Amino acid sequence: MEDYNTLDDFDVKNKTVLLRVDFNMPLDKVTLEILDTNRIKLVLPTINELLDKNAKIVILAHQGRKGSWDFISLDKHAKSLQELLGKKVTFVDDIYGEKAKNSIKKLQPGEIILLDNVRKFPAETEKKSAEKHSKSELVQNLYPLADLYVNDAFAAAHREQCSLIGFTPVLPSCAGRLMQQELTTLGEIISNPKRPSIFLFGGAKFSDVVVTIDRVLSNNTADGVVLTGLPANAFLKAKGLNLGKKNDKTLSEEGNQELFNSIKEVILKFKDKIFLPTDFAYSDNNIRKEVGLNGLPIEQDLFDIGELTISEFKEKFSCAKTIFLSGPCGVFENPLFRKGTKEIFSYIADLDAFSIVGGGHTVAAVEQMKLKDKFSHISTGGGSLEKFMMGEKLVVVEALKDAKNKAMVKFS
Repeated sequence: MEDYNTLDDFDVKNKTVLLRVDFNMPLDKVTLEILDTNRIKLVLPTINELLDKNAKIVILAHQGRKGSWDFISLDKHAKSLQELLGKKVTFVDDIYGEKAKNSIKKLQPGEIILLDNVRKFPAETEKKSAEKHSKSELVQNLYPLADLYVNDAFAAAHREQCSLIGFTPVLPSCAGRLMQQELTTLGEIISNPKRPSIFLFGGAKFSDVVVTIDRVLSNNTADGVVLTGLPANAFLKAKGLNLGKKNDKTLSEEGNQELFNSIKEVILKFKDKIFLPTDFAYSDNNIRKEVGLNGLPIEQDLFDIGELTISEFKEKFSCAKTIFLSGPCGVFENPLFRKGTKEIFSYIADLDAFSIVGGGHTVAAVEQMKLKDKFSHISTGGGSLEKFMMGEKLVVVEALKDAKNKAMVKFS
């Protein structure tokens, strides 16, 4: 039994439900059109269940950050949701003003409205406790009109933000089906992973990965860690390898001496459990070429792992029973450097292991290679997933637990 409420705990017939989702979508930088609707698709089970049970649905979501190019209204999101649902979705260009409140009051059972980008509310992204957020204008204007708060935004579950935790002190609250599925599946992996458990970290960022690697190896969530992409380059640099000026410059944009010292400590602590590439691929006049560690430094960027490393990493994964993938092995968007990611991901997809994929670029690579249905679990989380895998508490989940413990009496 979960220590938070789920939809099974409430009869939502004719009730008004505030549903917080993560519809933060990838957009075309020129046209601002939505490029991929996967995040909407993943919440459809929760929305359809609420519709089947004749609830009145008010959706809260965000897009981008204030000041960023992708900080836009959610009218396009409403159209995309309507197309995927095959049912009318009314967009309301307001969050908690009179227009929003009147729209909620007029809602009939089985109807849906999507309020505008919740991050247009200035205090949305302030880091506060659930109790303090509950005193905000957003919560105080909306909660009297609702019977239940449902959070289905696992990808944002690590954020102390108003619409994510502010309703839990004042409304009966529960996890949506996507949130429930993520927490159940990932919880089993954390508490009792089948052994051996191998994690792969790749992609174009490495500063946050260092702490994650230390944590998952220290608490025995992982038995070994395979590194590709910039995390691998950073660890090789920390070991004293000269990768070349271009590669050093790329690493210096994110890492400082303190970070590389931290990496050295992790390497010394877990030297037998961290596996690094032994060769790389680079472009020579648009021709893929490979170089071993003894051939470094070179003047070109290292954009993929080489064939020897691919073979060695396949061997590392061959006996694994739990595999976690976070980040591609190279610049897979370029066909010249897709080989590492495609071969490693395809190999893992065919193994008899429980395989988890997390993070936007990782999921994008899996989808591009048409491997999505071959992995055991595709997680919507990025930062929330990593924190969860490290054993850290997620603030949204803790708020849902607190709400269950308070045993609200408003719902009847």
